[in-house]
Amino acid sequence: MADDRWLIVGLGNPGPQYQGNRHNVGYRCCDSLAAEIGAGFKRDRSRAMVATGVLAGMKVALAKPLSFMNLAGGPVAALSTYYKIPVDHVAVLHDELDLPFGTVRLKLGGGDNGHNGLRSITSGLHNRDYYRIRIGIGRPPGRMDPADFVLRDFSAAERKELPEILSRAADSVSLLLTQGLAAAQNQIH
Repeated sequence: MADDRWLIVGLGNPGPQYQGNRHNVGYRCCDSLAAEIGAGFKRDRSRAMVATGVLAGMKVALAKPLSFMNLAGGPVAALSTYYKIPVDHVAVLHDELDLPFGTVRLKLGGGDNGHNGLRSITSGLHNRDYYRIRIGIGRPPGRMDPADFVLRDFSAAERKELPEILSRAADSVSLLLTQGLAAAQNQIH
């Protein structure tokens, strides 16, 4: 019997060498949400760091998969099964190359747009109809390979703006849980 718990997944790569990377913005937003609900992360048998609590009046499991980004689907699927959370109660926070830096957008379903973390989650859940909170990191400069760009740290100027951006992304999660996708989109977009 499933309850109304939500699984909120922050995508990133584990390890201190990746902490400041653009690719880890999902992890960082998950950290902000855990601080907001006063919960600490604990290693889970599903190969994720998990914090549970109540966000905006809803039960949540916040998860940061400990696999690398392109293998996040296994831990996400395991957590979804363990907590009996249907795909329509899964939301993934992730970096988005195709949005200008600082932009936050929400959507339901869709393709992976070349994002290996989303591809892995779609494969693990056997479904693409989960929510995505897309956090814009912008495009790489010049001819830089996008794979190299996402593994670079944010610039000093970007780091100054990041707390406000992470706050907006965290707010979008609360709005999604309490008011639904359309209302959250209207307020965040």
